[in-house]
Amino acid sequence: MGKKIVFLLLLTIFSALPALAQEGNSVPIPYEIGEKTSSGLPIPRFVSLASDKVFVRTGPALRYPIKWVYKKDHLPVEIIQEFDTWRKIRDMDGDNGWVHQSLLSGDRMGIVKGEVNQPIRKEANEQSKMIAYLEPNVVAAIKACQGDWCEVAAEGYAGWLQRKFLWGIYDSEDFD
Repeated sequence: MGKKIVFLLLLTIFSALPALAQEGNSVPIPYEIGEKTSSGLPIPRFVSLASDKVFVRTGPALRYPIKWVYKKDHLPVEIIQEFDTWRKIRDMDGDNGWVHQSLLSGDRMGIVKGEVNQPIRKEANEQSKMIAYLEPNVVAAIKACQGDWCEVAAEGYAGWLQRKFLWGIYDSEDFD
């Protein structure tokens, strides 16, 4: 009798394998890009680090090993996936890992891109008075973005910087 049960169990498993194989080999994604997730917020989106010590893990739980540690708060990162209270983030260099949501902030920050200092201006145009230069890799708070310009504050200065020189904002994203 026991052999029959094992045989029927194996027959059931093997008959289900072709159906499982037809579903594809990829892992299903629970949402499309731009679709809202369980947090109610869209993916992908930019946020910033809320602490000056953030552990990035290989998976979405404390049991996963630490890949590296960020030691600077306010760095912008992009959330590319969510799982429960964990967020998979990507940084400016393209590195990614998992961070607990409590270590992230909705504050919008940007990193100055490029190889040369970039001018911040009094108004959102190239003819406007220059206020200061921001060095590459300086972290700036992003107050607003409209068109090609973003209002930023960094190192005690506030003004407008061309969007193309900031990492931490999408090309088509405008906000006040």
